[in-house]
Amino acid sequence: MPTNAAPAFAADVFARLPDVERFRLPDMAENGVAMQVLSLTVPGIEVDSDAARAVENARYVNDELAAVVRGHPDRFAAFAALPLQDPAAAVAEICRTVQELGFKGVLVNDHVQGAYLDDPAFDEVWATLAELGVPLYLHPGMPPADACHVLDGHPELDGALWSWQATTGGHAMRIIMSGVFDRHPHARMILGHAGEFLPFQLSRFDSRYLTITVPEPLKQRPSAYFGKNVLVTTSGVLALAAIEALVRVMGADAVLFAIDYPYERTSAAVAALEGTGLTEAERQKVAFGNARALLHL
Repeated sequence: MPTNAAPAFAADVFARLPDVERFRLPDMAENGVAMQVLSLTVPGIEVDSDAARAVENARYVNDELAAVVRGHPDRFAAFAALPLQDPAAAVAEICRTVQELGFKGVLVNDHVQGAYLDDPAFDEVWATLAELGVPLYLHPGMPPADACHVLDGHPELDGALWSWQATTGGHAMRIIMSGVFDRHPHARMILGHAGEFLPFQLSRFDSRYLTITVPEPLKQRPSAYFGKNVLVTTSGVLALAAIEALVRVMGADAVLFAIDYPYERTSAAVAALEGTGLTEAERQKVAFGNARALLHL
């Protein structure tokens, strides 16, 4: 939760986050949401500076998530939290949560103590995700790894209003430009919030890439990884035109409906998707078809 969150909003979020029975399930039923994929909220395991503690906490969190899913297997699935401070332990936890607990992927809250997922230390993490056929959801939320002086004097820009999109989008571009998806062509990464708005810059990525020299050239143009390795969700995006444009840019097979509950209202997210000019076939893919296929729901 950003430090500049309004008190009433923060109180509502903190009441809803740990709940299943009182708020979450009734909210889903009221708005026609059949299933939610649960994950640990920010800042998550990534904030732990002690690797051993991160390993212990990740296992605890994932076991708790598994218990919630077991209690409502037709309503919930889960993304695992990872102790990336110890990459070998993170690989073991991916295997445990996917193969033993039935988790559908993993979620990482941006950087890990200043380390980004293009770091060679995480190569086996990507290899394991690709081998098991589960995605990594790259989510904002960690305190920034370094000072962003454009925020000076404007705390309102820090967090979900602007800075999280910029930092998470930058992290995603590091992953793409470092060749992670050339080395692991079957790996999948999900970006929320309309892909942190990267999809709307694809033509510029390609045109500028042709004008620069890079240490290790990609096998494809930057835009080619979007829709194949990089998928996006509608979380937090309530503008009908933006959702429609996202589908036009990414393709209907690469966009997944998401709510960002309880930070956004379920009713508003559902109304935004239903109000678009998408075809019924496109809307069904975004609403549930793509998630079913990607996450084996």
